[in-house]
Amino acid sequence: MKPQRRPLSNMGTEEDISQLAELFRLMGDTSRLRIILKCLHTPISVSDIATQLELSQSLVSHHLRLLRTARVVRSERRGKQVFYVAADEHIQCVIEDMVAHISEPDQNEEDD
Repeated sequence: MKPQRRPLSNMGTEEDISQLAELFRLMGDTSRLRIILKCLHTPISVSDIATQLELSQSLVSHHLRLLRTARVVRSERRGKQVFYVAADEHIQCVIEDMVAHISEPDQNEEDD
């Protein structure tokens, strides 16, 4: 079930638009987007993300810190390890909707 959406007409304030632009900027980085994809459905540790994406743990930790601050991911402590997962269904929906969007045929190309 998709989360309830806020009407776009309520996005009029400069602060709202600035926050949205910052969120897209954060998700626009290839490494961060790959990290988000790893965290979409199942909690995963920093070391597992680093290994699977062939990135250093310090770089992954840095990106996760930014993503957590922006409420894109949340952390869960299990013993001595910290696991990260998408913060909520909104993040999952945004990513899944964009994946569906890029998978669709280009309507402009079909008209040519």
